[in-house]
Amino acid sequence: MSDLPRKAVTRTAKLAALPIGFAGRATWGIGKRIGGKSAEIVGRELQQRTADQLFKVLGELKGGAMKFGQALSVFESALPEEVAGPYRAALTKLQEAAPPMPTRTVHAVLEERLGADWQELFLEFEDKPSAAASIGQVHHAVWHDGREVAVKVQYPGAGDALLSDLTQLSRFARLLGPLIPGMDIKPLIAELRDRVTEELDYELEARAQRAHAEEFADDPDVVVPDVVHQSDQVLVTEWIDGTPLAEVINDGSEEQRDRAGQLLARFLFSGPARTGLLHADPHPGNFRLLPDGEGGWRLGVLDFGTVDRLPGGLPATIGRSLRMTLDGEALAVYGLLREEGFIKESIELEPDAVLDYLLPIIEPAQVEAFTFTRSWMRTQAARIADPRSPAHQLGKQLNLPPAYLLIHRVTLSTIGVLCQLGATVRLRDELEAWLPGFVAEAEQEPEQDAAAEA
Repeated sequence: MSDLPRKAVTRTAKLAALPIGFAGRATWGIGKRIGGKSAEIVGRELQQRTADQLFKVLGELKGGAMKFGQALSVFESALPEEVAGPYRAALTKLQEAAPPMPTRTVHAVLEERLGADWQELFLEFEDKPSAAASIGQVHHAVWHDGREVAVKVQYPGAGDALLSDLTQLSRFARLLGPLIPGMDIKPLIAELRDRVTEELDYELEARAQRAHAEEFADDPDVVVPDVVHQSDQVLVTEWIDGTPLAEVINDGSEEQRDRAGQLLARFLFSGPARTGLLHADPHPGNFRLLPDGEGGWRLGVLDFGTVDRLPGGLPATIGRSLRMTLDGEALAVYGLLREEGFIKESIELEPDAVLDYLLPIIEPAQVEAFTFTRSWMRTQAARIADPRSPAHQLGKQLNLPPAYLLIHRVTLSTIGVLCQLGATVRLRDELEAWLPGFVAEAEQEPEQDAAAEA
């Protein structure tokens, strides 16, 4: 069997050692403070040492540890450069690779799930995996009808390892807080736990991927490989070539990074409108940049194991509140946020203060084109994380209703990737085209009348 659970005691020991190391470094930091170093410098050094240990341990494990590492990796743009720089390569590695499953284990799973004659289903099958992730790894193969395919094989014991790791990580989530300023780690881990069952179910994933593949079949901008075969623990899909987004982030041209960013934003907002599903795992390992044959680029989208089901698309409340915030309608925004539960009945806030809190966050939607940068992300994170900041004080009093939890994380993660890309994106174009409620009804009516006349 797989070495994924690799002695649960060993996995638990590695994760359990993390808080001990964090505590030791905190003591070291106090010593440095006594020795005369400023709190800011010591804080940065602690952050760097903590990141070093965390990513080293996460990189050695699959399961929930790696899933958490992938979720965390899209927020590296919020870290100070002196901390983020040395770990960018390690984070990219987390997104694209992990120690492979032994070949004998892969064959055993395929035999159990596809039958003793599984090899007859393929004209070719590469034993060396082309990619590995938190719960499975992907093999390049040729299906019996000649199609190139990707064969995703789930690690035996993946579910238990995933839950065990996330439970262990949640026990010391507060110690990880300083890694990503302004972000509460515990809800992220809790939400990942809630999604475990869905992600392990390849039938659900196949259904979500088929829905996207059908909807985007003739799309000029987005490519979704169709499902070829699915069984328990094995998912076979069409193979797509292309440049992994992690490579575009590191080495892509300005044109490639801008195009990837635009299409990523387009997919984020158009997907729910067109399929009723939100792709909820937007780390760079799940995207490819493909040539379109005409000198341009298309976005290839992989891994539909985690989706949010939104039959009516993204909630119109998001679009309406965003539009009213841009228009400076403080009272209207305040009323809508209270109505939707973002501001609890027991809390009283100044509407203008809420508007001031929101405006810097939605800066990308205020202009025709916005360049997402790591420095912008760090500024936003620092503004919300600084206990002395009015934004920090106000943010603590806001509430995130459960229905918006996953939408919030996916949006934040996508913005993190856009900042990693350093992409210039016409975000407002995508919001006007795809986000319900963003364009006022009065503005939409002339367009609808013209369409009816046509």
